[in-house]
Amino acid sequence: MKDYIGIFDSGVGGLSLYRWIHQRLPDEHYLYFADSKYAPYGDKPLAMVYRRCAWICQYFIERGAKAIVIACNTATAACVNELRQEFALPIIAVEPAVKVAVELADSRAVGVLATENTIASERFRRLVQEHSRGKDVYMQACPGLVELIEAGMAGMPPLREHLKALLAPLIEQNIDTLVLGCTHYPFVLPDIAALAPGLTIVEPGEAVARQLERQLIVFGLRQPSPEQGVTQFVTTGNADHVANISSNLLAYQHSYTFIDDDMKESF
Repeated sequence: MKDYIGIFDSGVGGLSLYRWIHQRLPDEHYLYFADSKYAPYGDKPLAMVYRRCAWICQYFIERGAKAIVIACNTATAACVNELRQEFALPIIAVEPAVKVAVELADSRAVGVLATENTIASERFRRLVQEHSRGKDVYMQACPGLVELIEAGMAGMPPLREHLKALLAPLIEQNIDTLVLGCTHYPFVLPDIAALAPGLTIVEPGEAVARQLERQLIVFGLRQPSPEQGVTQFVTTGNADHVANISSNLLAYQHSYTFIDDDMKESF
């Protein structure tokens, strides 16, 4: 497959961006890479996250990618600048939509759910400083939440109880707007809405899809297929398990091809 768009995440979370992108650009071809063997990135050493991201970008380029979407906030925070310097093609990256949330908030309090690595990153700290506009931005790391989503627990009591505990400190601060700072989290949006009714919930998928389209046009890469585009799915994890979770999240059946990453990471 040539002239396709590569999208990657540590697992199935990036599918929340893929949905928006495919809806906006259905005539493009896609390769979705779930690095499930190493999921989640959110608690891994940053040097390891960089190695994984660089390996995946090289994998895409060797197979004819024309653009890459980093569908993982942790990966963006850890190494997007380095990846853009290393690879000569458009790299579009997701970030927590703090600016949008601040603009939408009626109160002075905005909440952010994200991974530990995202919250601890210098890039995220600058993002909050630049866009908080005098409002209080409360951050909540969510250890264990990605693992529950990857296990197919969205909508189930164990996940909802875990999520309730994570939301409690933010609700105590009287937030009225919540940023989903990990691409896995839109898949538990109904759980969040049930636990915290009335919150305005902000996810970045539509904005990322628009930015991808703009970059393709700027670089002369917007070459739509005359027919519906083709999507292929690959993973470093258990292909059958990932396909089952992914099919449930996207609400249609599809398969994954196992990729042997030939790297011996330790963490």
